[in-house]
Amino acid sequence: MKRITSIDAVRGLVMVVMALDHVRDLIHVNALAFDPTNLTSTTPPLFFTRWITHLCAPTFVFLSGVSAYLAYTNSSDPANSKKFLLKRGLWLVLLEITIINFGIWFDIHFGVIMLQVIAAIGVGFILLSFFLRVKPLHNFIIAIVITLLCNAVVGLNLSQFPILGFFYNWLFSPNLLQITPNFMLLINYPVLPWFGIMLAGFACGVLFTQSTEIRAKRFISISAVLLLAFVLLRFVNVWGDPAPWSVQKDGLFTFMSFMNISKYPPSLLFILIMLSVAFLLLYIAEKVEGKWKEIMSVYGSVPMFYYLIHFYLIHSISLLVLLAQGFAWSDFRFGPFQFGRPEAPSGLDLTGVYIFWIGVVIVLYPLCKKYSAYKKHHPEKIWLRYL
Repeated sequence: MKRITSIDAVRGLVMVVMALDHVRDLIHVNALAFDPTNLTSTTPPLFFTRWITHLCAPTFVFLSGVSAYLAYTNSSDPANSKKFLLKRGLWLVLLEITIINFGIWFDIHFGVIMLQVIAAIGVGFILLSFFLRVKPLHNFIIAIVITLLCNAVVGLNLSQFPILGFFYNWLFSPNLLQITPNFMLLINYPVLPWFGIMLAGFACGVLFTQSTEIRAKRFISISAVLLLAFVLLRFVNVWGDPAPWSVQKDGLFTFMSFMNISKYPPSLLFILIMLSVAFLLLYIAEKVEGKWKEIMSVYGSVPMFYYLIHFYLIHSISLLVLLAQGFAWSDFRFGPFQFGRPEAPSGLDLTGVYIFWIGVVIVLYPLCKKYSAYKKHHPEKIWLRYL
């Protein structure tokens, strides 16, 4: 199957942006102190640094659905495609709870397991394997119903029903669950709202079978409709996100309040604005050629390889930065939610975060390019499809 360069370019772009968020998480001086979207404590540069990275997960999940559709429709063996989705889904969940979680925490005791976007995609692939034969329009309607249902049930308190509460959190709403005195499970990406985004991507996969000119027009039209829906619903300020906006101390902070939508779980307004931007990027990738597209496509052609090594690279370098700041190895704390950070103030300011991020992205490029070439020249190696 010939790769669609706009998919790789947009996926690569959001993966590059994703690295910025993880650098900020692991080394920014205030990363453990407060939420960068908290308007009472944040600054505009920090807020928008976090806000732009909201784009990554929904775009990545949406394009995973698109890629699944293209692979399925180009396959001569639908039954084998279903088996592959099932196996890949299980493999992604396994990676999340082992290699990825260790890369995030560097905690050999695994005091907390965090279910994030890779686990959500993995479970999404498993669920998607049962929707392969459904017509695209019907899948799109189901995706909308799932999104509306998730928005309707968010915020329920089921603490008095532990088993029911666990499944509610796993399916609908993030939560930190204390499983044993020494082990916690953080459900950061509940299954159903993210599966709704993936299923929408699978349904929209048919757009990518059309000519470049036609799909570019469709992309910009869809982007405009989603943006208009976001602005109207957000302006009304009654429904679509659990956190209403309000007038702040000045116009900039009022705009920040307007744009401060909820990712955990992804609200309807979050999905509308993020997918609006994603379709705009797809339109640009279809219409604008250049070196940037070639570079971003390198990252986007090997998403799992990039995802796995970027955590280890960022986390390892962040520890070297802390050592350079004068901390000793004995100062590092590797328990849950500590990332190895010392108790004393540590880390880089926002300018340092951006410099760190650019360096990481540059280092990753030749590695991704070599691995991408290796995959291309060795199609007979089945295991490469899983990494």
